[in-house]
Amino acid sequence: MQMDRAALTAFLHSDFAQVAGMFAIDEVAPMRVTVRLLHDERHLRPGGTVSGPAMFALADVAVYLAILAMVGPKALSVTTNCAIDFMRKPAAGVDLICKARLLKLGRVLAVGDCLIFSEGMEAPVARASLTYSIPPER
Repeated sequence: MQMDRAALTAFLHSDFAQVAGMFAIDEVAPMRVTVRLLHDERHLRPGGTVSGPAMFALADVAVYLAILAMVGPKALSVTTNCAIDFMRKPAAGVDLICKARLLKLGRVLAVGDCLIFSEGMEAPVARASLTYSIPPER
């Protein structure tokens, strides 16, 4: 691993400040991270449930951080594909927790999957798979 929880948190605040306050990193391990979307009214859609775009952002940031943990601070890594299944309504008023793992980490592509849970619920509320492009070394 190239970056631990403290390094990833610092990276978010310095290089991705526009979203840093939305997320908290709970755990970092080889090829895995657990990231939390902090509950905020701005993530809700009409009806009081967490919006799909907020859940997508959680999955996207979680896989991004899992990659950075392994390869170091390559800020230009970008999402090239994402598929997400919304399986049940998230609980109201709680954080969402994303457990992300990298299935493949190559030189130029990484593939990851995520399960997203409402805090306090056993069953996942969403599942996502993402592919990222990693910039070549210069």
